[in-house]
Amino acid sequence: MDTDLARTWVQAIAAAVEKHKDHLTQLDSAIGDADHGVNMHRGFSAATMALADYKADTAGAVLVKTGSTLISSVGGASGPLYGGAFRAIGKALDTPTTDTRQFAAALAAGLASVQKLGAAAPGDKTMIDAYAPALAAFQQQADAGADFAAAAVAAADAAEEGMRSTTPMQARKGRASYLGARSIGHQDPGATSTALIFRALAETVGAR
Repeated sequence: MDTDLARTWVQAIAAAVEKHKDHLTQLDSAIGDADHGVNMHRGFSAATMALADYKADTAGAVLVKTGSTLISSVGGASGPLYGGAFRAIGKALDTPTTDTRQFAAALAAGLASVQKLGAAAPGDKTMIDAYAPALAAFQQQADAGADFAAAAVAAADAAEEGMRSTTPMQARKGRASYLGARSIGHQDPGATSTALIFRALAETVGAR
């Protein structure tokens, strides 16, 4: 991971969110405020604009800037959760280039940020259900000596599997938890956008 790759990743996330904006909103309309797609689109569009003329020496600086922009531009809980994650990832990447193991550690810092703020755990039907397995898969690949691209693909696959696993869950955190058993049968929008973020990473790295 270097500055160019970090910028391209954020641009790829913005493109994926724009493409799936309506789907994210439909998912959120079933168990939330029906604004997740709009909020995420606003946030990552703002992030790409903020990065356009931003001079960064490290990938970490790019991701910290992204996180700060998300916090200031995304409404509801999503801004602090996603923005905090990107800021935590970025703060862990303070060298010009980052290898697979270093990035795994940065992803772990991002997950810790989300869990600290949202107080959610796997099985609560939140973005954690996509993020935690993605991190585990990336870490496993890193520990096995795999390259960045292979680790990113494994993480994306695990995130999507985690995303699908939220459908039969009953929400225990966030707005969806107010619905109780009625939240069962709906895929979590936060887990869905998190899976988009990891798939964007895999496609960005794979295209190099």
